[in-house]
Amino acid sequence: MLLTKFDPMRDFRDLEERMASAFRLPEIGSELSNVSGFTPSVNTREGDYAYHVEVDLPGVKKDDIHVDLKDNVLTISGERKTKKEVKEKDYYKKESSYGKFQRSFTLPDNTDAENIEANCKDGVLEVVIPKVERSKKEAKKIKIK
Repeated sequence: MLLTKFDPMRDFRDLEERMASAFRLPEIGSELSNVSGFTPSVNTREGDYAYHVEVDLPGVKKDDIHVDLKDNVLTISGERKTKKEVKEKDYYKKESSYGKFQRSFTLPDNTDAENIEANCKDGVLEVVIPKVERSKKEAKKIKIK
């Protein structure tokens, strides 16, 4: 009789691996390996007077970036279009990387939507979302009828 150690999380790990393999990109060198999306990395932080969203957008022109605010949701979107070309005596290589991206963030209630600023420098977009002081309302007694 063979004894095996019981692992209650094994089924979850197997499921996680199957789900991850379904969304993996094809191997390098395969026909579909050049087809991939572009998802920029984002850093968010909260300061004393504002929230900061920093998005890494290497190779994206400022005119190809859109920052929109609708229904208290900040959406950063755009498209990256880059081409890398190498011409040598014995070979020619041209690589292109295209991809649309979109990231959305629900803003807290204490944000000043009228004074949001965005600045793009050296491939990094920084969006500064100022905070507003919440008016502290006094407690109110409600009569029961």
